[in-house]
Amino acid sequence: MIKIRKENRNDKDEVYNVVKKAFETAEHSDGNEHDLVNLLRTSKNFIPELSLVAIKDNKIVGYILFTKVEIGQYTELALAPLAVLPDYQKQGIGKKLVEEGHKIAKKLGYHYSIVLGSEKYYPKFGYIPAIKYGIKSNFDVPDENFMAIKLNDTDRKINGIVKYAKEFGTI
Repeated sequence: MIKIRKENRNDKDEVYNVVKKAFETAEHSDGNEHDLVNLLRTSKNFIPELSLVAIKDNKIVGYILFTKVEIGQYTELALAPLAVLPDYQKQGIGKKLVEEGHKIAKKLGYHYSIVLGSEKYYPKFGYIPAIKYGIKSNFDVPDENFMAIKLNDTDRKINGIVKYAKEFGTI
């Protein structure tokens, strides 16, 4: 059975290793995702309630983090990273992390989440090219990989270029 819970301070080293190992075999990786997590934890854009771990076999096997981003005049979310240990992939752990993250984000009042990721993976959660919501990346990336999801039935029209936490540009 998989349990999803909020990360606590004792999880830091284990999360670091999970993220590092997960991205060693990833198709698209800059190799620094584990360091980015550590930087984001100290950022003003960090949201402790949206730093989640997946527990299976009494160990952390997955991790997800959503941080604040600015899109035009609004504060919304970026999903980065989502990591599952290679031996535990394709078991629905990533799905459970994304769904729980979305549920918490809705309760916290966020309207949108963006992600830079696989056009084969994230659409199954409802992510579509962000440009369809008027959300643009601040760097050159294919539309099919820069996606967003509307988390609730808001009439809020969002339009603008995403401004990520400064920590995304430091590694």
